[in-house]
Amino acid sequence: MRDWFPQLVYGLAFALMVGWILQIGRPVILPVVAGVVVAYVILGLAELLGRLPGLGARIPAGLRYGLAALLIGLVLVGIVWLIVTNVSQIAATLPRYQERVMTIFQAAAERFGFDAEPDWQAVRDDILGRINLRRAVGVTVATASSIAATFVVIVIYAGFILSEKDSFGRKIALLSAEPARVAQIQEVIRDINSSIGAYLVMKTLINVVLGLGSYAIMWWYGIPFAGFWAILIGLFNYIPYVGSFLGVVLPAFLAVAEMGAFWPVVSFVLAMTAIQLLLGNFIEPYVMGSSMNLSPLVILISLVAWASLWGIAGAILSVPITAMLVIIFAEFPGTRPLAILMSKDGTLARPGRAR
Repeated sequence: MRDWFPQLVYGLAFALMVGWILQIGRPVILPVVAGVVVAYVILGLAELLGRLPGLGARIPAGLRYGLAALLIGLVLVGIVWLIVTNVSQIAATLPRYQERVMTIFQAAAERFGFDAEPDWQAVRDDILGRINLRRAVGVTVATASSIAATFVVIVIYAGFILSEKDSFGRKIALLSAEPARVAQIQEVIRDINSSIGAYLVMKTLINVVLGLGSYAIMWWYGIPFAGFWAILIGLFNYIPYVGSFLGVVLPAFLAVAEMGAFWPVVSFVLAMTAIQLLLGNFIEPYVMGSSMNLSPLVILISLVAWASLWGIAGAILSVPITAMLVIIFAEFPGTRPLAILMSKDGTLARPGRAR
């Protein structure tokens, strides 16, 4: 007990200190971490451009990075623009949705014999009185503007990180006079690059497919602002577990408010659920394999922990950050048992390596 108890106390104290630093340093640390993630996506996309048959090998590396950064920047600017421009239009339709949902609610209550008690008109008035949708929309607009400003900072960080890419390897070689130690550090970095880079690129492509599929379904059923909601569904899918749930529940509420009829709503929800299950349970595991090597319980705990520290951004970044920690923990004897517990099956071998 004398051996492990002080280590446990020191470990808990260190974890609390790190959590406190991450919390109070969020305005500075989060954009830097997000910049690293964006840099990974740019590098991964540039690598994909280099694999284009016939053309990829002819594109210089610098031009590939520039094209990848330009493409990602245009996509993200387009997403922010679409969100900001659609919010005001959605705000104008919210009262109509309120009325329609409450009408459906009251009709269902009367159908099942609850038209006398309680007073559904009073319930309706109380709910509408408590929900200030216009204020919520205003908060959404302010949040979107803040996200756009933060995105500019993230892009700047990503640009500087990419500019350091070529000299970073030389700096690593100078960190230690021991060649074995330098080789170990370089292998850890390669593990992180291959694992996180592949995850982010493939996850982004899967989310694009999910967004396009969701858009097609919502367009077919006549859901207004289908492009706006499809983008949100794609972004939500970066969040483990919760994102898939929101990707079905949110469109379900929209379908109830827009269509009202029972069977069309059911068929719509089944279609949205089917595309989530198809991508999440079949295509994504096939494409990505076990590149993250994380226990589902660890993913859930990390989701809660990082979301409590950094909000939605923390939820989105929880998987890549935790995967980085597992790779780093596996390199040190003192933290290797923790890495084994956090891994999916206890195996810490990475592609091309044996541990």
